[in-house]
Amino acid sequence: MLNTIHHKRIALFAIILGAWCLGSSPIFVRLGEAGPSAIAFWRVALSLPIAYAWMRMENRLNYEHFNKNNNTYSSNIFRANIANKKLIIILIASFFWVGDLIFWHLSLSKTNIANSTFLATSSPIFITIAAWFLFGEKYTRLFLLGAGITVVGSIVLMSATLNFDNGSIVGDGLSLITAFCFGAFVLAVRQLRKFMGAGTIMFYTALISAPCFLIISILSGEIFFPNSLQGWGALLGLAIITQILGQGLLAYGLGQIKAGAASILILIEPIVAALLAWLVLSEALNPLQAAGCLLIILGIIVVQKQSSAYDSQAN
Repeated sequence: MLNTIHHKRIALFAIILGAWCLGSSPIFVRLGEAGPSAIAFWRVALSLPIAYAWMRMENRLNYEHFNKNNNTYSSNIFRANIANKKLIIILIASFFWVGDLIFWHLSLSKTNIANSTFLATSSPIFITIAAWFLFGEKYTRLFLLGAGITVVGSIVLMSATLNFDNGSIVGDGLSLITAFCFGAFVLAVRQLRKFMGAGTIMFYTALISAPCFLIISILSGEIFFPNSLQGWGALLGLAIITQILGQGLLAYGLGQIKAGAASILILIEPIVAALLAWLVLSEALNPLQAAGCLLIILGIIVVQKQSSAYDSQAN
């Protein structure tokens, strides 16, 4: 029981840390010096060697664990001999992952970072309802209270910079499509984590999505290569910090944490994005935005405490 609780606490920390890393994405995208689809391609392509090493490492560790406990090692589970249901879920995850990045990167060119990040991460309600309806995940009133506080905080954070001029409505609409794609991706990863490791998921989703991003980039005729070392540095940061650490830690945490709770914890991301936009791009953070950040943090604390207490009782 204590071991299970320990693993859940590690998973909670992984999701929170992953959300911080994901918050760096808008900055790297702005500094990437390439088109939206090209940036998405480089993000996953540059992450592939690390994701492959991660997959091999977790496969080896799982193999050693099974041998140590005199169990039969199943390559179908741990080496992800992808077939039937697993292949379908991975393809679904990759499809929505492509939509997530394409629409988000496009939205960043149409609206400000705070708007784009909030709307792109406004999927907790969708994820919570879908997880309850499709997978039977149950949530307490205290969780819903914390989730409500967090969502209100996100709205406050966004409202300070909401702007309907200069095509921002288009950017906000693209961000909402991103939210739907991201929600579906989280739900798919949550299911995949029942029978494969986070590194395996990261590798296969990147391997499948990279050609899609490449084709879209070529067909759109956008800039494909950065023009400076700064641009390449931004793409490398996107691959390592945002993709491997951010997305990878999220995938790891989803092996232990319910999809709805994870989606709330991810709302740390707009706080990080707003702070980095203020520090790096001089996009001012005003008192109303600061209040929104505090509300998000308060809601996340409630959700985290409730989730820990519920898991302790359940075990």
